[in-house]
Amino acid sequence: MREPKTSAVGAAYLSPALQRLERWEKNPSPAGTALLATESLKPTRTDTPIHRPQARCLHPTASLLGAAFLACTISARAVTPVTCSSPVSPQVEPAEYFVSLADAPSHLAHVSIRLPNANGSTVLNMPVWNALYQVRNFAAEMENVQAHDANGVPVPIVNRKTSEWQVSSGGCVVVSYDVHLDNPGPFGSQLNAEHGFFNWAMVLMYSPGLRAKPASIRLLDVPAGWALRDTHVMGGAAAGKVQQAVGVADNYDTLVDSPAEVGSFREYSFEQDGAAYHIVVHASPDDYDSGRLLDGLKRVTHAAVDWMQDRPYQEYTFLYHFPRGPAAGGMEHSYGTVIEASAASGKVDLGAVFDVSAHEFFHLWNVKRIRPQSLEPIDYQHEQGTRALWFSEGVTSAVGDILLARAGLIDAQQYLSATAREITELEGRPAHAWQSAEESSLDAWFEGNAFYRTPERSINYYNKGHILGVLLDLRIRQMTHGTKSLRDLFQWINQQYAKQHRYFPDSAGVQEAAETVTGQSFAQFFSDYVAGVKPIPYNDAFAFVGLELRSTSVSVADPGFVTTSNIGGQPEVTSVVPGSEAARAGLQPGDRITDVDGRPADPHLNRKLARMQPGDVIKLRVAHGSKEQSLKIKLGSRQEQQYVLQDAAVLTPEQRAHRSAWIRGDNETGGVP
Repeated sequence: MREPKTSAVGAAYLSPALQRLERWEKNPSPAGTALLATESLKPTRTDTPIHRPQARCLHPTASLLGAAFLACTISARAVTPVTCSSPVSPQVEPAEYFVSLADAPSHLAHVSIRLPNANGSTVLNMPVWNALYQVRNFAAEMENVQAHDANGVPVPIVNRKTSEWQVSSGGCVVVSYDVHLDNPGPFGSQLNAEHGFFNWAMVLMYSPGLRAKPASIRLLDVPAGWALRDTHVMGGAAAGKVQQAVGVADNYDTLVDSPAEVGSFREYSFEQDGAAYHIVVHASPDDYDSGRLLDGLKRVTHAAVDWMQDRPYQEYTFLYHFPRGPAAGGMEHSYGTVIEASAASGKVDLGAVFDVSAHEFFHLWNVKRIRPQSLEPIDYQHEQGTRALWFSEGVTSAVGDILLARAGLIDAQQYLSATAREITELEGRPAHAWQSAEESSLDAWFEGNAFYRTPERSINYYNKGHILGVLLDLRIRQMTHGTKSLRDLFQWINQQYAKQHRYFPDSAGVQEAAETVTGQSFAQFFSDYVAGVKPIPYNDAFAFVGLELRSTSVSVADPGFVTTSNIGGQPEVTSVVPGSEAARAGLQPGDRITDVDGRPADPHLNRKLARMQPGDVIKLRVAHGSKEQSLKIKLGSRQEQQYVLQDAAVLTPEQRAHRSAWIRGDNETGGVP
């Protein structure tokens, strides 16, 4: 239970009494009780304000009214106070962050920002978005914002507008607040009795005037058995040593690009290709095969470094969460990634983990270093539209499949089946006839809306971008007789933009790269299929590798309803077929499905239902507002167009050679294999 707030002044005046109270609890005596009763309420000034006092009752032998009143209203928690002089920093930075985990079971982090030279007026902002292209207003989780000067005296801090505060002080000032963190997954931040995971943009305010300057961070009041690992700034710390770890980031952007895991986790490591890799797993050891996990990651990382002929890091960290419930996917960072996969079935699917890991690992180039101009500089306070997500996300997915094949984690048939599934997905969404890949990228900010995610309203830039990546690869190969490929496009754009600390001009930059690599125009390709919605001539592209795309009508299970899910969220019903079993059972649009056949529902419900058989019965637990109910629904059947890639009627040895090189991402001759 969260107790009512106590003012900073009140906390400051009572802190000596609270210290006496703590001593009394350790050694209660009649004399001590009398002393507490007569002295504890004397106003005494202190320069060390107590951060968020909590209710706690005294030892039952305490009978005096004053002692009882004090003991049952305020008691100091083990929150390390932050002032202008303590804790001592090894070096003074323009902004110094301290995060206390004293109230981890209550999901509350106590944040203090020390600004040693805050002369005059300082503006502080809380980001409104990060990790997802969705405005989520992280300030909604904040409370109890205060500021104190170098003498511990409260100074005014004004909430001028949403997510913005202004504090005026001469010299040093400490701004403090509490933030509620209970959003699991790679796109959230969570603090509880079990662990803490922090995407720092959801936790830490910043001063626009200091954003480009160095900042330090330290965790305080960490449970004794917890260790630390982040992706770049703080590194790692063993249990009992976390409070000694002080990370210094070049700037706020670097700090918030280094998420941290703190708790009791398992850590593995390996060295390869001149770099050190850290693997942190927050999960039951019974739920995954650590040997297979490490082997797969060694394969993926080597395949990517070899394919790019580049390694822009000395250390890289994989942070994994394998909950026994729904899971959210992955989030890329410059020197690491955070990935969540469900172990609800008893064992996590490591094949799916490698799929996400290959995608996120390649992001260290595409997105984090090969970066579209439209996403720079990052604007934490407003939506930031870009037409390039089809390339930054979708083509990254296409490369992810190449890396899996190159690493030997999928075979040629699995690669072709995955490509065909992407085509089935795109062609099955009616919106593909009118929404382009660029428009889908620009509209990413609508993805929190359930209706927007429906097949009639939108395509997915991951999906069409994946297909465009495959088509770009095949067209480059065809134009150069197999001597150049998508690999050359990425190596060129990496050399010309990322390594020159330049940002590529969105789709025009990708077109430039393709034309430079081939010496031929890609204007029509980008006009028709990237900016436009012309039907894709798949077989013209696949003929180069001796394949034909064929469609067939198949009977699949029909639940009588459609769901969509926000990233990492539970399925939400967007439509119910009138007269269907689902409608008769009482399912309604807006219902949120929490469980399927006794297991937590995840965002991939539609796919799972499609793999079931007509006539199967499913048991759903659904929530609508504050009401919950259980439903049984018998699956019907419907016809669906599915696509497959098959050998052409006549398959030449040359086409077979082209195909083998294409699937592995190799150039045939004249390129860099």
